[in-house]
Amino acid sequence: MAVTSVRRVSPKEALELIQQGYKYVDVRSIPEYDAGHPAGAYNVPLLHYVPGAGLRPNPEFTEVFASRFGKDDKIVVGCKAGVRSLRAAEQLSVLGYAN
Repeated sequence: MAVTSVRRVSPKEALELIQQGYKYVDVRSIPEYDAGHPAGAYNVPLLHYVPGAGLRPNPEFTEVFASRFGKDDKIVVGCKAGVRSLRAAEQLSVLGYAN
């Protein structure tokens, strides 16, 4: 299945979208999220931190995401440097999330 295009935005553009009502979903690990995150952010980790093993895929990512957000919700996906958020957005796009 082909991946639909994912719109990449700068932090400034992301803030503007959030101010317009988009939901911000932080896909960093729980410890990273707990160390600091934007007000109103939701945390759905793409990867989990496993002590002694580092970051490992979260097998429940799409299931948890789908239980919290509808496919028509307007969402900004973010992380620390953009790699995980891009991977998460691509996975979500394949599942039918278009906004």
